[in-house]
Amino acid sequence: MKKAILITGCSTGIGYCVAKALHEQGYRVFATARKQESVDALLAEGLESLQLDLTDSASIQKAFDEVIRRTGGELYALFNNGAYGLPGAVEDLSRDALRVQFETNVFGWQELTNLAIPIMRKQGFGRIIQNSSVLGFVSLSFRGSYNASKYAIEGLSDTMRLELRGTNIHVSLIEPGPIASQFRANSVRALAEFIDVDKSVHREKYRKVLERLNKKGPAVPFTRPPEDVLKRVIHALESEKPQPRYYVTFPTYLFGFLKRILSARVLDFVLFKSGKNE
Repeated sequence: MKKAILITGCSTGIGYCVAKALHEQGYRVFATARKQESVDALLAEGLESLQLDLTDSASIQKAFDEVIRRTGGELYALFNNGAYGLPGAVEDLSRDALRVQFETNVFGWQELTNLAIPIMRKQGFGRIIQNSSVLGFVSLSFRGSYNASKYAIEGLSDTMRLELRGTNIHVSLIEPGPIASQFRANSVRALAEFIDVDKSVHREKYRKVLERLNKKGPAVPFTRPPEDVLKRVIHALESEKPQPRYYVTFPTYLFGFLKRILSARVLDFVLFKSGKNE
């Protein structure tokens, strides 16, 4: 039987790239998306696709049950990928804004993962791959909500890796820097929904943020295609000893190195300048 993998956030970007490529390589891919029109588009391309809204427990349960029904009770891998970024200064983030960010980026992922783990325990193997970010271990200004959600994913993943030790269920974090996707467009919509720019003390900075997000082409240097993430996902799926962490893009390697060698104060200065000069 083909190895089955469930992937979230497949409408565009990394999720779409990984779903298409793994399908072509012979995996049985269940490509999920939040919107039905995205599901229909994926089905039209020959992928098995289901609607899965990470903010809705009923949607998560329904999609997962259908996957397990179709596979006869097996699931080789789960790739948690569906997420979005809410730009905004921390002091401008309401409780509701943070809640919505965490519902998608953290709570939905963990709820889905907790459904997958008993299946993997029963079959005696499995791979859980978490698409985190360089912002899961360093922080940049005006990314507080997204930073926090990715830090949470890193903490949960590291803990699961310890708790699943000896079970043949492997947990890996993918940590990309800038990747070409629809991430910026989704961030613009989130900012408009949750941040009152005109009333913020940071309104001039927000205008620069919006200018960057709306810029055509790569918004930041070293932006890479989603295929770079695909390479790490394939290794995490197929290696006998998958790595706990996979760095993707030059900024991730750079900041990972700098975090190891610099003091907190010096690293803060570097990160402040990096965010300011984007």
